[in-house]
Amino acid sequence: MSSFKTLILILGLMSPVVHSMRFDLQSGTTKCITEDIKNNAMNVGKYSVVNPNEGYPVPGTHKITVRVTSPQGNNYHYGDHVDSGTFAFTAAEAGDYMACFWVPDHKPMMTVSIDFDWKSGVAAKDWSKVAKKGQVQVMELELKKLYDTVTSIHDEMFYLRGREDEMQQLNIATNSKMATLSFLSLLVCLSVAGLQLWHLKSFFERKKLL
Repeated sequence: MSSFKTLILILGLMSPVVHSMRFDLQSGTTKCITEDIKNNAMNVGKYSVVNPNEGYPVPGTHKITVRVTSPQGNNYHYGDHVDSGTFAFTAAEAGDYMACFWVPDHKPMMTVSIDFDWKSGVAAKDWSKVAKKGQVQVMELELKKLYDTVTSIHDEMFYLRGREDEMQQLNIATNSKMATLSFLSLLVCLSVAGLQLWHLKSFFERKKLL
């Protein structure tokens, strides 16, 4: 039982994190949030402007522009002059995805508060719908969650291993270039030193100091 609890704790710590946050954005400024996502991972997100006057419509000065892009610059979501919105997509490429929020410039300057929730991987699945659709028992649902979490961790390990190999190859290439550059720098320094010695020797011989 103790080992099982430990396993559940480890899987819980390694499972995808749900990024839920509230941040302030001044008018005329932009804030971008990046998330490293692996290929074929499911993503869902929602955002909303905090209404400064509860019970009344969100004022026009608190409208925002939102854009979600992939590492290659492909547009996955765009909302212009909105106070809330949602997005959902399956990542077609691996890397850093970016969600950027922009508030139009207003005079006088004001601050807009934004609630943002971004789920990726296993966390992005709506388990309530899965349970309702499949009419499964609680234990079966938990086992499915656990299986999907383990699969996600397995895929994440291979993804991180691939990124590590890419970094190693980049380090090897960088070290090789630095070694070549150092050798060329040393060669140039020795050549300059040799030319200086030759020039001094010629100068002293002309002056008959040698």
